[in-house]
Amino acid sequence: MHLKSVASVVIAGCAVLAATHPGHQEKRANSDLLDFKSNMRRGLQKCSDKFERSGLNARAEARRRALVDQHRKRLTARDTDSVLNTSHLVTGTDITPDSSASEIFGNTSTCILNPEGETGPYYVPGEYIRSSLTEGQSGVPVVIEGQFVDVETCEPITDLYWDIWNCNATGVYSGLVANGNGNTADTSNYNTTFLRGVQKTDSDGVVTFDTLFPGHYSGRTTHHHLVAHLDVTVLENNTITGGTVAHIGQLFWDQDLINDVEDTYPYNTNTVTLTTNAEDRVFSDETENSDSDPVLNYVCLGDSLDDGLFGWVTVAVNVSATYDPNYSFIYTASGGVAVDDSSSSGGGPSGSQTGGSQPGGSGGSQPSGGPA
Repeated sequence: MHLKSVASVVIAGCAVLAATHPGHQEKRANSDLLDFKSNMRRGLQKCSDKFERSGLNARAEARRRALVDQHRKRLTARDTDSVLNTSHLVTGTDITPDSSASEIFGNTSTCILNPEGETGPYYVPGEYIRSSLTEGQSGVPVVIEGQFVDVETCEPITDLYWDIWNCNATGVYSGLVANGNGNTADTSNYNTTFLRGVQKTDSDGVVTFDTLFPGHYSGRTTHHHLVAHLDVTVLENNTITGGTVAHIGQLFWDQDLINDVEDTYPYNTNTVTLTTNAEDRVFSDETENSDSDPVLNYVCLGDSLDDGLFGWVTVAVNVSATYDPNYSFIYTASGGVAVDDSSSSGGGPSGSQTGGSQPGGSGGSQPSGGPA
């Protein structure tokens, strides 16, 4: 792999990545949370040799390299070699003319999130198992790879189901109607499922989604949500039920990249004031006075943002933990349905029902575009 041109172009293309992620000062993480993160970090340090010996790091490097190649080849009228030699950017890594492929794609930057992060108000259980989430939405294409590892055993977590969701380019979430979520008169949004989905990890604990770079809405920086389900049952309609939730968290992007994306269409049609990472309370909780880095590593897939991004993160999970995500809507065969807050307690979202129907509907019904 030839990277001699990287040093000269690393300040161009998508954005130059900051080495640190300053946090908001208004609310600090409590001592219990900081102790949790400290213990998790020590556990992961002990895992590093095992990751290397088992080949987990080498497989991650090769997989990410191949995935970027695959998506770059989809770009029309492009020479693969020229694309491979432009604008390689990785969060928190200093790229030089002599940087190797392993330095770029082998970096796990393991993410340690809150033992129970914030679900947010717009979690909608009952979404479909699928990898392609865009459903025709406009914005910067993003391929996200998440690798989940057990902090206690240093092994990848297989058969974990990553439930992911984020807003679209103009700050609107699918599947619900609520103040602050776009046009409240547009009840058709109840029947949408864009930028939401669920997938199972493979033998290396890996899940990959095709999605879009999120926009922003009032009071929050740009982010993706995640809920990690264990021991679920897959229903005939390609949704999940039962099991436990071992992890809740949020993932972020570097601020310079956010600024560049927000200058493009349709992100620039959003008139809501942009909240930065430094101003965001959740970002502060995840990063202040700890070793946690919930910011995605990324590279550009081409010469411009229109060509898309590949982002990746390794998430450390305590599989013995059990949490109960909050939610106010579920997705059923009839679309999004508002539920009482009390419905989100006890048993977690994937076991909840409304009117006797499992979340996600029945009879094999699929959202627009269908599961991939």
